[in-house]
Amino acid sequence: MERKLISGIVYLEMSDELGPNPVAWLGAQFSQTDLIHISIKALTILSGEKGLVPETLVILPFPSMNLKGLVKYIRWDDPSRRGEIGQSAIVLLFPEIDDVIFYKYINELTLPFDNLTQSIINLEISNSPREDFIKVLEHLEFNVSNLLEELKIQEITQQESEEFPQQQIKDRSLLDYQYKIIIVGDPNVGKTSLILRYTDNAFRRNYVPTLGIHVSEKIFKIENSVIQLVLWDIGGQQKFETMRQQFYRGADAIFIVFDLTRPETLTNVSKWFSDVVEQVKDRTEELTGYIIGNKKDLIESRMISSETADQLASKLELGFIETSALLGENVNYAFSTIATYLYQSRL
Repeated sequence: MERKLISGIVYLEMSDELGPNPVAWLGAQFSQTDLIHISIKALTILSGEKGLVPETLVILPFPSMNLKGLVKYIRWDDPSRRGEIGQSAIVLLFPEIDDVIFYKYINELTLPFDNLTQSIINLEISNSPREDFIKVLEHLEFNVSNLLEELKIQEITQQESEEFPQQQIKDRSLLDYQYKIIIVGDPNVGKTSLILRYTDNAFRRNYVPTLGIHVSEKIFKIENSVIQLVLWDIGGQQKFETMRQQFYRGADAIFIVFDLTRPETLTNVSKWFSDVVEQVKDRTEELTGYIIGNKKDLIESRMISSETADQLASKLELGFIETSALLGENVNYAFSTIATYLYQSRL
């Protein structure tokens, strides 16, 4: 079944009487508490910005709902309001697991939001009923859905035209070497985002939701050899604990990912390492890989030093790399380095 990329859309305004206030929304699953939470988070984030409103789209996390939001801020002159300024926002919500799609195509997604901004302002100035705002949101949902489908087709078409088409991957005779990399770590540290940033394949991947497994692939050349990396993104939730261990077997390397802004995720790296080593203890070669400190871009929120993480990596006899899945920093380096090491160690 095709997964739904848009979970809902909420339009909210800064009311003089109520503060952040949800006006209209699409998505029957949202409770009033959810709507208030979305409204408060989206609008109060502007309070420390000296009245400046972002002109570009912004992505905000809503971890309690397992969602993220693509936010368009709107501001207009309105003498009837306090300060003679009106402020509102449109929040398009999507599953957290699909965030790479929206990060990757955020520039392309700007146009549908920009096209309806004036319509929203006109409705606000004329004190239009909620139903009119809903029509605008429905129009936005339709346009964004169509754009995402076009981008998906474009992405898949481009992939199939590359040197090693997807349909040929199953033919092992085309490959010189195939390596299995398992990617583990606590939930929400950015494992899936790292993989999809590396493969540059935001839409197309295999997912087994009942097992919490994503399997992605990338084919490339090292010297004159055709290499396939098979990347196993293994769910970190506790409910998958008994299932995931069987997927460790046969691994050629391991990435243990933690969040540089959450110290507990580094603490759990040793547990993940032990969990994996226990399942691959029969292998003759020592397991190689990296500890990956992700979200390097969140400089102000960072709580873990490079020295602390590097010491743990040395203790576990693994390498250490800091990455930003959002910016792409060191992502290609991490995967290409491990691929080169595996290739050279087999020569």
